[in-house]
Amino acid sequence: MRNTTKLKQILLKYDLALSMEEENLLKLTLVDKSTGSFACFEHSSYSQLLSKCYSFFLKELKKAERPTRNA
Repeated sequence: MRNTTKLKQILLKYDLALSMEEENLLKLTLVDKSTGSFACFEHSSYSQLLSKCYSFFLKELKKAERPTRNA
């Protein structure tokens, strides 16, 4: 999947901030549009950084889709 497609999917659920730290380390912060919770990711490669964020996005979608158990 292309990075642009991943980014479009992520932007449906999250606002994001992208910055660069020292030594060319990219930092991407995702903020959930509905809950305000956030997650931060760092990597030196933009492509790898976006892949990490996309994996996180998919895990969060699966969590939200799981039915809650009533004990």
